[in-house]
Amino acid sequence: MEQQSETCVIDIAEVKRFVEECTVKVGAHRGHAKDLADVLAAADHRGHFSHGLNRLELYINDLMNDVICHDDEPVIEKESVSTALIDGKNLLGAAVGKFAMKIAIKKAKETGIGMVTVHKSNHYGIAGYYSLMAADEGLMGMAFTNAAPSVHQPRSSDVGIIGTNPISFATPSSASGSNENQFVFDAATSTVARGKLELARRKGMKLPHGWGADVHGKETDDPNQVLNGGGLLPLGGADESGGYKGYGLGLMVEILCGVVPGAAFSKNVRKWGHTDRIANLGHCFIAINPENFAGSGFHGRMDELMGMQRGLTPMKEDEPILVAGDPERIHMRKCSQQGGIPYPTAVIQHMNELADRVSVAHMTVL
Repeated sequence: MEQQSETCVIDIAEVKRFVEECTVKVGAHRGHAKDLADVLAAADHRGHFSHGLNRLELYINDLMNDVICHDDEPVIEKESVSTALIDGKNLLGAAVGKFAMKIAIKKAKETGIGMVTVHKSNHYGIAGYYSLMAADEGLMGMAFTNAAPSVHQPRSSDVGIIGTNPISFATPSSASGSNENQFVFDAATSTVARGKLELARRKGMKLPHGWGADVHGKETDDPNQVLNGGGLLPLGGADESGGYKGYGLGLMVEILCGVVPGAAFSKNVRKWGHTDRIANLGHCFIAINPENFAGSGFHGRMDELMGMQRGLTPMKEDEPILVAGDPERIHMRKCSQQGGIPYPTAVIQHMNELADRVSVAHMTVL
């Protein structure tokens, strides 16, 4: 049995301090650095470690190599009472994303719905952060982004046609203010994220069915073949097992985030880790006021729906029925009990190396 890695607990405020200072140190605007710190800390707090501190070095490298603009502000290029197009000015994706969703929220409060698309942006962290921005304002929120091409079309031998293109949807808290029945869905349109394949390779494990394909687009259980020139399979895996559905959802995101705002799309998007040109990623944010529809009783109906799901009979006694948002709530409660976010020691050691590289104080471990 594999021994679990030792963990270090870091206060959330300390995580934010560290991200902000590192980002400012390499030239980012202080306000944009705060935006990035909020998004990365939220990812780790919610248990999405692949998109928290794990991604910090990516942003630092892009800033140091002047691939991301250091000091500008996103601007509204075009708008109506309920829509807007944003030029992200090639800034940090987190800063652009927060700017855009705030506009969508404002429009939804005024007209019932707000839809904002973005071009000339960068990787913006977890999509769920932005849908939750709307939910925290009593609205339903949706967030989408395209990404570097890494997902196969299940009937093609070509490598990497679209990105993992996540979809997020969140509902507001109940009337009492509790978020226990808040539905928060945040998932890629590929079967799994790249990080899970990297973990399988380190452990010498075969991949489950439907995870990845080799350089010829054929499904494989060998993580090396996927990571060395192959690619991810869409949600559903191969075509005969429903992969065309996941691929269709991925293309939907590509249309909303690439085609509609005039951002890069599909094979035109810069490859992951390359710095030869700007990413020009696109995003789409939607905020909806539920009171503009059936209105009164929305929260009660949501509570009833969530109760129906959790009330189902579990197949295994030790595996209760969960709805989207429950795993994150469980992890956040764990963080509260421990006084901070638990990280593997190896992650903190890597962050210490990054701190030394940019001359920032190490994070304080509780």
